[in-house]
Amino acid sequence: MQSTFKTHILGAFIALTFGFLGAAAWSFSGLADARTKDYLLSNPQILPEMAEAYQRNEATLRVAGVADEVTQPFPGAVLGNPEGSRVLVEFSDYNCGYCRQSVADVERLIAEDPELKVVVREFPIFNGSEIASRMALAAAKQGKFAEFHRAMFERTPATPENVNAAAQAVGLDMDQAQIDGLSPEVDLEIARTQALAQQLGFGGTPSWVAGSTAFEGAIGYAGLKAAIEDDEG
Repeated sequence: MQSTFKTHILGAFIALTFGFLGAAAWSFSGLADARTKDYLLSNPQILPEMAEAYQRNEATLRVAGVADEVTQPFPGAVLGNPEGSRVLVEFSDYNCGYCRQSVADVERLIAEDPELKVVVREFPIFNGSEIASRMALAAAKQGKFAEFHRAMFERTPATPENVNAAAQAVGLDMDQAQIDGLSPEVDLEIARTQALAQQLGFGGTPSWVAGSTAFEGAIGYAGLKAAIEDDEG
């Protein structure tokens, strides 16, 4: 999904670049525009870099519009230090294999950095995931989000049976969890996360926000660490 999206962006960017240059050359017969176009045609390897730079700039603008909201967690839905000065936001789905793959990377980052706060936004986009997301938010209300988050990823797929098993394993009050999971508060949180994902241009999970940067995919420990450090710089 992610590579297809990038391909579309690159194609649109190339079309926009040549369309602009062609229009400029047609309107002004500018030698500089013609030379620029010739240079791009002779050096096509720079076009992906230009497209990536364009994407990064667009992502920065999108993050700027929702920065305060996206970093504000559902109460309790946080990993690491709830008062940490460095913030990483993860849009996650319990039926996403790449999200499960990223669990160890996030835990390593937390273990190494006592100032890291990881805001988890429940973004159920796969079939059957919503029941797990609702239980996770119910666990957050009982102060056991991190425990449930880990236990649920150890028991995928997110079937009703596995969700209940994870909830029981971490000692949730099941009667209260059932009530909280279906509450208007949880309804609103899931809807809010879906709206934020749309505003940020996210089409899959895991997706991330680090400072002014938004990006998608299981980019690994080194990639996440670099994104956090870039935000500090």
